[in-house]
Amino acid sequence: MSFEPSQPGRPAVLFVCVKNGGKSQMAAGLMKLEAGDHITVTSAGTKPGTAINPLSAEVLLEIGVDIGNEKPKALTEENMRAAGHVVVLGTEANVPAIDGVQIEVWETDEPSLRGIEGRERMELIANDIHARIKELKHRLLDSR
Repeated sequence: MSFEPSQPGRPAVLFVCVKNGGKSQMAAGLMKLEAGDHITVTSAGTKPGTAINPLSAEVLLEIGVDIGNEKPKALTEENMRAAGHVVVLGTEANVPAIDGVQIEVWETDEPSLRGIEGRERMELIANDIHARIKELKHRLLDSR
């Protein structure tokens, strides 16, 4: 999910979390699955890590989404402006407000708060994000 400027008439979205190794990468991969080439999709982190979360990649690969070769990237004003629409996954990432950029925060499911860990936790997170992606896809495409 390299930086690519939005094409005229095509909506764009930038998914953000802290490390850009799990939730935001999952969201970007799921949006690409759902929207194909109809939406420009990127992701970034406020404090990017060094690798993709292996469980995130494993869970998505089972539904045909391969994020295993992605690399965490830093959030910049440039990539925020290029997308115009930023979705922050979770409440830990602090994203600056920028004039002209719409920011929404998804308080995603956190199964570990209920004692659910490992693969089951990641599947629940992916399911929550996937449901939100489907709704966002329709909002972005219907607003053109």
